[in-house]
Amino acid sequence: MKTETKNQIPTKVLARKDEIAANFVHLAEQHLADLMSGTAPKRFHASDFASRLFIHPRHLTTTLRLAINTSVCDYMEERILEEAQKLLKETNLPVAEIGQRFAYDEPTNFTKFFKSMTGITPLQYRKSAV
Repeated sequence: MKTETKNQIPTKVLARKDEIAANFVHLAEQHLADLMSGTAPKRFHASDFASRLFIHPRHLTTTLRLAINTSVCDYMEERILEEAQKLLKETNLPVAEIGQRFAYDEPTNFTKFFKSMTGITPLQYRKSAV
């Protein structure tokens, strides 16, 4: 059996870290699917994910930083952006409807989010992707 020194993180802790990260990613992807299908009324925050994982939001955030080098917010923003870009490229859905799929009640809020992430508006992205 392997002995552990003082400066090493115990194997059991590392395994739990990876388990939490994997469970978060699974929940996040399911939530994204629910948003896109219209069955989720709002976007989850870190506290929503943490409560479903039965841990404190700060513990979730710290664990994700260690395990996958991102935060709940960053992960969700990146995934929403990826899915929005895909919808803009592959469908003719109005920008407002795409925003609503991701629980942006106001089209301008979705446009601001998209532009802050990419530097261009959703319509500019759609035109450049064609």
